[in-house]
Amino acid sequence: MTTLVTGGCGFIGANLVPMLLAGGRAVRVLDDFSAAGAERLADDDVEVVEGDVRDADAIERATSGARAVVHLAAAGNVAESVADPMANFEVNARGTLNVLRAAQRAGVERFIFASTGGALIGDAPPPVDESSLPRPISPYGASKLCGEGYCHAFRGSYGLGTIALRFANVYGPRSEHKRGAVTTFIKRALRREALTIFGDGAATRDFIYVDDLCAGIVAALDRPQVQGVVHLASERETSIAELARIVLDAAGAEVAIEHLPPRRGEVERNFAIARYAAEVLGFRARTDLEQGIAATVDWFRATRDAWDEREASPR
Repeated sequence: MTTLVTGGCGFIGANLVPMLLAGGRAVRVLDDFSAAGAERLADDDVEVVEGDVRDADAIERATSGARAVVHLAAAGNVAESVADPMANFEVNARGTLNVLRAAQRAGVERFIFASTGGALIGDAPPPVDESSLPRPISPYGASKLCGEGYCHAFRGSYGLGTIALRFANVYGPRSEHKRGAVTTFIKRALRREALTIFGDGAATRDFIYVDDLCAGIVAALDRPQVQGVVHLASERETSIAELARIVLDAAGAEVAIEHLPPRRGEVERNFAIARYAAEVLGFRARTDLEQGIAATVDWFRATRDAWDEREASPR
């Protein structure tokens, strides 16, 4: 049984693929190598197809013979979606529709869509859950809501077994290409550079360790009867100011913290309740934030030469 992972060379994919292989699944990856190349999976017995989710022919090749699809490929930066909403739409909305069409034609039995909680629901009083009304305030959130809508439509119109997993803010090893607070804070802390916070630091997020998230994805693959929308979250609300302190403690660094104006499209507070995920998937986030940040800092420290060199001479 072949499982296709779109965006499999990215941060989550590079952690998920070895987990799928360890579980006895044959894995194929579709990736355009915009974030990282196939060398990320060099040690894994996996077929890699180079292609973009906007390329229908590439997706048809990648889905051929697949029984399941984990659709991770996305343009995931909120600020970039505000700056260029059309580019975000092409990848996240049109790209998801392309993958769904190819999956339906290929006879795929299970389709997992990587969605989001905070950006999709918008500024709602936390905690949020599957019953919260989506009101996205960024084009990125809107594009993920669009993807969820198409998943629901393909389940109703074609019988495709779809599930949208709403991820909390994911962090962990192999995230050197990720643009987000955790990665940025860790890199700057290890370089002994000042940390930059947009706003006063009171904004909150729900941070989930990548191994916990990937275990939730595997659980969703193993339970095809579970469909609809499910939140995967740590259930802990953490301010950006607290996150900065945890990173600095783990890195053993003392640096200044600078504040810039808040960015448009960013929600102020967000964390989710994962009670439904526990009920239907047996999911629970097992890694507390301090433990996960310490492991992530250790990985960044051990691989610093590689990511420092890559940033000095970008691809």
